[in-house]
Amino acid sequence: MSVLVIGGDNITPIKAVLSSLGVLEILHWDARNKNNVTKKKLPQNLDCLVFLTNFLNHNAMHKFKSEAKKRNIPFICAKRSESAIFCEFCKFLNKDGECELRSKEC
Repeated sequence: MSVLVIGGDNITPIKAVLSSLGVLEILHWDARNKNNVTKKKLPQNLDCLVFLTNFLNHNAMHKFKSEAKKRNIPFICAKRSESAIFCEFCKFLNKDGECELRSKEC
């Protein structure tokens, strides 16, 4: 599974959570420079898009959300915390019955 995380600077803990849930390829765009980000296109072989909402400007999120919808790529919106990513990604995986929730907080 290939996931693109948009937003945030250091996502090492988030990468660990995604890897533990079976994600093999994790790409990251920090979205710090809005001019560079809004000119980018989503990669072709992408299974899911993760938006870190508290580290992402509104225009970039709108652009990539629209592109994901056009290409039928599922997306997750969460704050930049390990538990938020874990809960939202498990909800995404449970659509296919692949994830057992290990946390009562979800």
